[in-house]
Amino acid sequence: MQIVRLLLAGVWACAVTVGASLGLSYWKDGRAASAARQEYSEGVVSEKTRIINVPMIAEGGVQGYIIAQFAFTADATALRQSAVPPETYVVDEAFRNIYADEKLDFRNLARYDLGQLTRTVRERVNKRLQAEVVQDVLVQDFNYVSKDQIRR
Repeated sequence: MQIVRLLLAGVWACAVTVGASLGLSYWKDGRAASAARQEYSEGVVSEKTRIINVPMIAEGGVQGYIIAQFAFTADATALRQSAVPPETYVVDEAFRNIYADEKLDFRNLARYDLGQLTRTVRERVNKRLQAEVVQDVLVQDFNYVSKDQIRR
């Protein structure tokens, strides 16, 4: 009889734990969704892109990677009306520009014109979106990691 009570108490404890966990996750998701809706209500909003890894190819092989992350500001109204999130285009344009830029000396990034990169990304993203959605593109992180450093 005591074993049955012990088993029932264990099942009850598990059910309460699972129920509380589910309830808490639904409550947190609801609050996060309403906060996101409020953020886009009006004015200018800022968003970060995911980190991108752009391979640097020289001498017939991959020498390393440019690791970059960007942030951008956008008009909240235009952002809501956009069918595709601008973050997708910002990442794509940044990758294309970094990969195709023959002036980029990946061994000496101090001389790279980041201002030109961000202006070009903003202009091309807005052209692809056919609206002035992105107001400014900012560099969050921009580093070079050689192939030798990756192996360590």
